[in-house]
Amino acid sequence: MGKYLESSIEEIAESDNKLSSFRSIYKIGVKNNVKYWLWGLLAFIVVTMLLPWTQNIRAKGIITTLKQEHRPQELHAVIAGQVVKWFVKEGDFVKEGDTILQLGEVKVDYFDPQLLERTQKQIQAKQQSIEEYKNKAKTGLTQTKALAQSLDLKLQSLENKIAQQYLKIQTSLADLQAQNNELVVYKRQIDGAKVMFDSGAISLTEFEKRKVNYQNSLAKVNSTSNKLMQDKQELNNLKIEQKSAIQEYTDKIAKADGDRFSALSNAASTDAEVSKLQNQYSNYNVRNKLYFVTAPQRGQVTKAKNAGIGEIVKEGEMIAEIVPDQIEYAVEMFVEPMDLPLISIGQKVQLIFDGFPVIVFSGWPANSYGTFPGKVAAIETSVSKNGKFRLLVTENSLVKPWPRQLKIGGGASGIALLKNVQIYYELWRNINGFPPDYYKPDYSKEKSK
Repeated sequence: MGKYLESSIEEIAESDNKLSSFRSIYKIGVKNNVKYWLWGLLAFIVVTMLLPWTQNIRAKGIITTLKQEHRPQELHAVIAGQVVKWFVKEGDFVKEGDTILQLGEVKVDYFDPQLLERTQKQIQAKQQSIEEYKNKAKTGLTQTKALAQSLDLKLQSLENKIAQQYLKIQTSLADLQAQNNELVVYKRQIDGAKVMFDSGAISLTEFEKRKVNYQNSLAKVNSTSNKLMQDKQELNNLKIEQKSAIQEYTDKIAKADGDRFSALSNAASTDAEVSKLQNQYSNYNVRNKLYFVTAPQRGQVTKAKNAGIGEIVKEGEMIAEIVPDQIEYAVEMFVEPMDLPLISIGQKVQLIFDGFPVIVFSGWPANSYGTFPGKVAAIETSVSKNGKFRLLVTENSLVKPWPRQLKIGGGASGIALLKNVQIYYELWRNINGFPPDYYKPDYSKEKSK
C-alpha cells in the first residue's frame, strides 16, 4: 500500500513540476544527513567525557599581607601633648624616622625647660654623698681597728701589772711567814724570860727587853699581814680594771662599728636614690624624644587626625596610619571544612584579581588567561567565625609575578588545583555531591626540577 502511494505521488509530481508548494512540502528523492550528525554528536560527547579535567576548589578572598609589619599600622601618641607642628599631610610618602608631628608638654611636672640638667645635678650630689658615706665607713673601720689595738695594749699592760701584783703577794706571804716564825721565837723567849724573872734568874730590864722584842715582832706580823691584804686588794682592783677596760673598749668599738654600718646604710640608701633619679632622668630624656612622633617605617600617610595647631592629643590616641610601600602581598581565603583535608602547605592556587581581565577554564588551568599563580603558605587550625577555615596564599614569583597595582583590601578569587580526572568522573561526582578526590602533591619532584 505504501509503495502504491509513493508511486502515485511520483507520477503526480512528474506531471506537474510547476507546483512550488508541492515541492516545498514533499521532499521526494532528497537524502537526509541527520543520522550522521547524530553519530558525530555522540562521538564528540564520548571523546569529551574522556578528556582530562583538573579538580579544584574555588573560594573568595581579599588581598592582605603575609607579615604583620607589612599591613597598615596605626601611629599612636605615646604621651599626651599639644600639637605644635605637622610635618606631613595625608597622602605624603615618608621614610623610616621622618618626623610626622611635634607635640608640646601639657603636664605641670615636666614644664621646667632645665629639668634634665637639674636632675643630673641631683644625681651628682647624691653620688658625692655616697662617696662621703663610704669614706666615713672607711674611717670607722680604721677607728675600730685602732680601738682594738688600744684594747690589746691596755690588756697587756694590765696583765703585766697583775703578774707583778702576784709577785708582790708572794713576797708579802714570804715576809709574813718569816715574821710569824720570828714571833714564835719571841713568844717562846718571853715565856721563858717570865719564868726566869719570877725565879729571879734575870733582871727586870732583861725581861722587859725581851717583851719589847716580842711586841715589835707582833707589830711586824700585823704590818706584813696588812700589806698582804693590801696587795690582794690591789690584785682585785687590777682585775676589775681589766674587765672595765674590756667593757669600755667594747662599747667604743661597738659605737665605731655602729657609725660605720650607719654610714654604709646611708650610702646604700643614697645609692637607691641615685638609681631612682637616674631612672627619672632616663624617663625625662625618653619623654623629650617622644615630643617628636616619627614614622616607624617607610610608606604613605593616611587617616591623619584632624588636629590643628594648639589642640590636645590624648595619650594613646591615633595620630595617623602608615601604609607600607614595600609589601609582600598575600590572599586571605576561606574554605569549607569538607575541603580542608585537600589543602596542604605549598598547594598550587590560581588567583583572579578584581579589575584584571581574565578568561578562566577551571578544569584546564593551562588554557586560562589572566590568572596568577600562588601557593598556600599558611593554614589556620581553628575555625573562623564564618564557619570556614582561613588560609593564606602567597605569590609564586618563579612562575609569574603578581601585578604591582594590587592594593590591600582588594577582592580576589582562588582556584586550588587538585587531582587530574576524566570529565565523566567529575560530572558523576558533582551529581552525587561527593567531595574531590584526596590529593597530596609531591613537591620533591618540583624542587628537584
